[in-house]
Amino acid sequence: MSGHNKWSTIKQKKGKNDAARAKVFTKIGRELMVAIRDGGSADPNVNSKLKDCIAKAKAANVPNENIDRIIKKAAAGNDGANYEAVTYEGYGPSGVAVIVEALTDNRNRTAGEVRHYFDKFGGNMGTPGCVSFMFEKKGVLIIEREELNKDEDVVMEDSLEAGAADFEADDDIFTIYTEPEDLGAIRDDLAAKGYEFASAEVEQVPNTYTAIDDPAICEKMQKMLDMFEDNDDIQNVWHNWEMPQE
Repeated sequence: MSGHNKWSTIKQKKGKNDAARAKVFTKIGRELMVAIRDGGSADPNVNSKLKDCIAKAKAANVPNENIDRIIKKAAAGNDGANYEAVTYEGYGPSGVAVIVEALTDNRNRTAGEVRHYFDKFGGNMGTPGCVSFMFEKKGVLIIEREELNKDEDVVMEDSLEAGAADFEADDDIFTIYTEPEDLGAIRDDLAAKGYEFASAEVEQVPNTYTAIDDPAICEKMQKMLDMFEDNDDIQNVWHNWEMPQE
């Protein structure tokens, strides 16, 4: 659901039609169920993974009634017990590094579909570890400037006081980086000060980026990402494509 040029990705999600939003809700719902199964509790106060998933769901504008319904369903025992987390790695066109994270109840089906998407658009699925060394796991919080009535210096100071590892300011957004295990605490600290987030999750952040100059190959890369996004089993797609600026 993500990659480089995070803000561009978020804006695309916000503009999606109802069918595409429903697909995002379905994926987050699966994450919520697995979080309850793995965390052993439907109470976010004692299940930090579930608390993080609920925050992610709210940032994606999943209605509260949907969240409550999924939690009740999982607590009743229909809890996504058949889903397992699987990660695939490979290369898109022009050697773009791609990490695909899935929650699936059928490894063979999902692996076959992921391999097909890579092959169809001029890439190839690799072996575990073939590209992950190019990425670093970080907590990433995105705040929209237009939604916030605070100066950049204040946002930076609040972020660093909360324990953030790094802070970046762009024209449209503030990006706050954390250690993965600190994401929840820093998010909660800033939320208590009135901050709202367009996105708040642990991401695979690339160390280097790959540019594509040929428009035809850019189109292939985007179509491949779209195919991944449209697959219900695939939760996140991380890549190091230096996407064209809008």
